[in-house]
Amino acid sequence: MLNNEKNFSASDIMVRRLITLDAEMDVFKAIELLSRNKISGAPVIDSSKRLLGMFTEKSCLEVMVDAAYEGLPANEVGAFMSEPADTIAEETGFLSMAQIFLNKRTRRLPVLREGVLVGQVSRRDLIHATIKIIRRTPDRQRTLLYLSALCEMQDSPMP
Repeated sequence: MLNNEKNFSASDIMVRRLITLDAEMDVFKAIELLSRNKISGAPVIDSSKRLLGMFTEKSCLEVMVDAAYEGLPANEVGAFMSEPADTIAEETGFLSMAQIFLNKRTRRLPVLREGVLVGQVSRRDLIHATIKIIRRTPDRQRTLLYLSALCEMQDSPMP
């Protein structure tokens, strides 16, 4: 449930129960885990739950290409994970998350608290949260959707 529908943050919508991977995990077991759970990627963490990187569908393709051409020189997740370029804090707002997703190719944003992974927000999570708000808006015909907030037509800065 969203705490403040007009300005929700990552903590309101993040997934807290994540499938995570260990850097030393066998890469083919990781690929199987992603496939079995129908997810496009997972955070790679250390024993303290500190984020090391991300293992994604792109990582899986790199494994397959490397195996085909080079006989797979490494078989651990850590060799194929990408360093996370973007992470967010729990208090990161809707507009900031949307802007990151628009400007970057990332499909998910790990949520960190003091460097420790506490959740994740995907593009889909953000879209679903917005749809929930729109559905609860009584008169959708008179509602404008701004990236920063949902507001009624009479509250619009446009005449």
